[in-house]
Amino acid sequence: MRLRLPEERPAEPPTGYKIAHPVLSQDGTRAGFTGVSLGGALPYGVLADASCVYGLRHRAPHRRCDCGFHCVHDRATAEGLLCTGEHRSAVLLDVTVLGAYIRFELGFRYARQRVRVATVGPCACGAVAVAFADAGWGRPGWLGLAAACAGCVRGRTSVSLAGFARLAGDGLRVVAGSGGGCRRSTRLRRRARGARTRRRGRAVAGPARLVPEPVGGTGGRGVRQRAQGVGELASASSRA
Repeated sequence: MRLRLPEERPAEPPTGYKIAHPVLSQDGTRAGFTGVSLGGALPYGVLADASCVYGLRHRAPHRRCDCGFHCVHDRATAEGLLCTGEHRSAVLLDVTVLGAYIRFELGFRYARQRVRVATVGPCACGAVAVAFADAGWGRPGWLGLAAACAGCVRGRTSVSLAGFARLAGDGLRVVAGSGGGCRRSTRLRRRARGARTRRRGRAVAGPARLVPEPVGGTGGRGVRQRAQGVGELASASSRA
């Protein structure tokens, strides 16, 4: 016998956090995001509907599938995912959960979303970002972007943070972070190790780092979670 999950009818749409890579269309007229795991091949806009990435015809999110948008409840959990090497150039998204959803212990899997705020980390050199620049990778028709400061953006295809927000549309806000979190901690550790090496005249092994596993609310097959409830906004379209 399959147990039915508790049904939820929230008066206001739930919110959550996720990470994604910013992308720019080939002709430079549109901006959006692409996931870091399961849905990485499908760029999406500020306001978007999910579909099954496996090509199945059911509506997302389906209980027996991993399809749908994913987010986590806690901002710190999403920021922790930026500590992994392959996600250092991603941005932190503050999203609104719309339409049908499945609630898990760590986050949501859901049918529709609105990206409200994109928080951009520092440039690779450590300076505060002022633009997005060509990151050296992409998807068919889309150019992958990464945060860049005024000095590092020269000679590369780029768009200012305000310009990216304008191209993305739908009220998106793009803000430059202070360079905190894992990225700042990594720079400080590198500087400290370099100082110790210069003082001692020999290489110093750095401390081992624990890399958090992706959770099942960030767009991939991470830690398996037990569903805790299902819900749907009574008028998701009116809240979009």
